[in-house]
Amino acid sequence: MPRLFVALDLPDDVKQSLEPLTRGLGDVRWLGPEQQHLTLRFIGELDNGRMYDIAEALSLVAGMPLELRLKGLGHFPPRGEPRVLWVGVEKSAELAGLKRRIDRALAQSGLPPDERKFAPHVTLARMRGPLSPDRLGTYLMRHSLYKSEPFSVSGFQLYSSWPRPYGAEHHVEAGYELVPGLEDELG
Repeated sequence: MPRLFVALDLPDDVKQSLEPLTRGLGDVRWLGPEQQHLTLRFIGELDNGRMYDIAEALSLVAGMPLELRLKGLGHFPPRGEPRVLWVGVEKSAELAGLKRRIDRALAQSGLPPDERKFAPHVTLARMRGPLSPDRLGTYLMRHSLYKSEPFSVSGFQLYSSWPRPYGAEHHVEAGYELVPGLEDELG
């Protein structure tokens, strides 16, 4: 059974701007451009009937297109042995609002609320083993000023994720357009 999540795809030029960040760290598994996205909500494993219900619920999410910019790097967990290296997203009230509307639609479809704090990011790498703190610190300092060009977001996607020996394979199950002129309906 696939794992489902809701995410924003990144434009090709933004993915290309991430490419220089994907080297020089040692024993990590870098995610390729086909795996780079900004997750808005992890859903988990559901059967096909529930996936259809989720897809329908997401079709009711209204929203205005928005502009985002990737900025800065970090790792999860923030304390302790890093497992994930990420690039962050500049603070955006519009993105936070879209996330709330998606969560509300999913709750109305019967999914339990997401208890994790929303920390928008794009995963760059997964650590295979412990990294030297000096090496990680040097890498983060070297790339600390990373900032993408602003980019427009005009929709979001429902993805399925299939585990593979080389990493997860993602498939778009449904896409949803954000439509200009809906600001009166948003709340």
